[in-house]
Amino acid sequence: MKRILTLFAVFALFATTVSAQKKLSRDERMKWWREARFGMFIHWGDYAQWAGLYHGVPVAHGGEWIMNHAKIPVAEYQAAAKTFNPVKYDADAWVRMAKDAGMKYIVITAKHHDGFAMFKSNASKWNIADATPYGQDVLKPLAAACKKYGIKLGFYYSQAQDWNNPGGAVSRKVASGGWPNPDSAKIDAYTKDNKGHWDPYQTTATMGEYIDRVAVPQVKELLTNYGDVAVLWWDTPTGMTDEYAEKLNAVLALQPNIITNDRLKRPNYPGDTKTPEQKIPSLSELDGKDWETCMTMNGTWGFKSYDTKWKTPETLIHNLVDIASKGGNYLLNVGPDALGQFPQGSIDDLKAVGIWMKVNGEAIYATTASPLATLAWGRCTKKVEGDKTTLYLSVFNWPTNGKLVVPGLKNTALSAKLLANGTTLKSQQGNDGLEISVPTNAPDPIASVIKIEVKGNVTN
Repeated sequence: MKRILTLFAVFALFATTVSAQKKLSRDERMKWWREARFGMFIHWGDYAQWAGLYHGVPVAHGGEWIMNHAKIPVAEYQAAAKTFNPVKYDADAWVRMAKDAGMKYIVITAKHHDGFAMFKSNASKWNIADATPYGQDVLKPLAAACKKYGIKLGFYYSQAQDWNNPGGAVSRKVASGGWPNPDSAKIDAYTKDNKGHWDPYQTTATMGEYIDRVAVPQVKELLTNYGDVAVLWWDTPTGMTDEYAEKLNAVLALQPNIITNDRLKRPNYPGDTKTPEQKIPSLSELDGKDWETCMTMNGTWGFKSYDTKWKTPETLIHNLVDIASKGGNYLLNVGPDALGQFPQGSIDDLKAVGIWMKVNGEAIYATTASPLATLAWGRCTKKVEGDKTTLYLSVFNWPTNGKLVVPGLKNTALSAKLLANGTTLKSQQGNDGLEISVPTNAPDPIASVIKIEVKGNVTN
């Protein structure tokens, strides 16, 4: 009997393993992502210690681009990493803040364009474990915290641009920089002669060698050492060829249910999601494909000590609702500082969004795009169950006359209530659509949600 029980246990374990490794259809893979609607982007690397300043001078554009825009020599940039020591990094606190804000997934920069890996890598010593006094892999505790709190984990990886590892590409478009370098003539000469590189050290290998020596092995490490990886977020396919892209694409077999974006290599490697950056597409720009707007909370992705122009909670909540009403996801960025702390402005914004989401998250999660025409007073999201449709009306501009008109909605209303407190609202059909009687004061000054259930499906 003991032997039979042992064999049964082994069979059950095998069955579980096979089930976990089962390759899903595209719709099955995308299900959690489409339902999540809201995620956290984290841009963090050794560039955080520069804080947007080079020799005390502010450098234009994103903090994570400081090496490129200031044309910092490789030796100087790498030497500075010896002081990068994020001793206040607390992965558990980071993930809790994301969860409390209502976010369902996190995508962190495992390696940005400066080539600095935020994980222990055998493919390059230019990583946080080997090149800094901190000496630890920061992705492992983040993966553990995500698993603890039920948050999906994704990695951003710069597959082509790499300004430190020889052979990595440099974007010529932005290589002109934003810092008044006194050696600009010399730098311009290097840039011209070395295909965009300002430091000849970077040109001591070919890009093909870089792909084989650094990029492919590091992607294998990321997809092997951190458990389930939900997203691989490629960026800037500078100098990429189909040959290089296929080498990287093949590694994805290690995580067969991973979701990827459209930045590996265009147009032959479209991935699963489109990635509008710092903008929300208009309805006319949408083509039925899955999409995700990535956006900063202030003006930079990577940390800048002097960028304190934070978006208001109202802007962030309206953005989230607008994006969900168009069937997209919102990937909102945080740029931690050199010690591993979220800036206070980010913390305040996340807390405010979280308060709203605790009450109104039902209007965001697992919803689909609005079936209604443009609404002057706000936005709409939808859920369908059998022969019943639920519409969530997020009202930005609360009516002063006590009546909210949903233009064009002719379906029979089954119920209407305020999501905030469950108050039942009266409704009736009017000449222009469904008319809902609402209280004088809005439940929420930013966006109040009315939940209505109607018969049948709602179409434009």
